Amino acid sequence: MKFKSVFDIIGPVMIGPSSSHTAGAARIGRVARDLFGKQPTWARIYLYGSFAETYKGHGTDKAIVGGLLDYDTFDERIKTAFEDAKQAGLTYEFIPETAHTEHPNTTRIVIGDESREMSMVGISIGGGKTEITELNGFPLRLSGELAAILVVHEDRSGCIASVSNCLAKYDINIGHMEVSRREKGNMALMVIEIDQNVNEQILNEISELPNITQVTRIAD
Repeated sequence: MKFKSVFDIIGPVMIGPSSSHTAGAARIGRVARDLFGKQPTWARIYLYGSFAETYKGHGTDKAIVGGLLDYDTFDERIKTAFEDAKQAGLTYEFIPETAHTEHPNTTRIVIGDESREMSMVGISIGGGKTEITELNGFPLRLSGELAAILVVHEDRSGCIASVSNCLAKYDINIGHMEVSRREKGNMALMVIEIDQNVNEQILNEISELPNITQVTRIAD
């Protein structure tokens, strides 16, 4: 068996009691906040499989709320996430579901504020590692472990090349990239995992490219 680093063997630093149900859940919540771009004021959190069965005992509920408050997997404040959410003005509701999902540790997080809302599906695959599999109805595969850029754009020829060329100009290497669309010629989503974070200048330059609607950054 091959490992990329010692952390693949001993796992990342994280708060317990469970890497899958606590640390992974916190990471999913934090990615949701990153994708939303700011602190949400409300959240509806749908839980599936073992998440739905054990979320109170394993601290999955506190972990997700902690992630929505921007707490990392090792942050001791996860233990007081409910109290902290109240102070931050974040209301939340947990909704256990019985529907079957591809992975047992699955959650759909719907968050918003007075102006907009966002829906995201995440799974905890073990050892604190996660995958984001859906964003606002777009299927995707986002690990949450690398820096990433999500680009909403019109489904037009040249969009992918123009974004790639912009990153290449600043010597930003692409580690993984996927593109999905709901239907031909409509809106599409580029998910680009990169080897280093990008600054506001690069984000603004991508935003100004033709047929680009929205650009969101997720730091590593």
